[in-house]
Amino acid sequence: MELSKEELMEAKRQIDSTLHKLRETVKTLESKGDPARYRSQITLAQRRIKAFEIANHLIEKELAR
Repeated sequence: MELSKEELMEAKRQIDSTLHKLRETVKTLESKGDPARYRSQITLAQRRIKAFEIANHLIEKELAR
């Protein structure tokens, strides 16, 4: 699949935005009165953060080529 530089840059911008929102979500959930109650949501958000970080890294690698 061949993607243009513009498409990759837009994908990276969208991923950066989503990463920011996910990180804020984790902060919010961890600061709640009983964070253990939200453990599954926190874990899911953290896993998504990791997946988006990997995607971002691969996009950056592709843009550098």
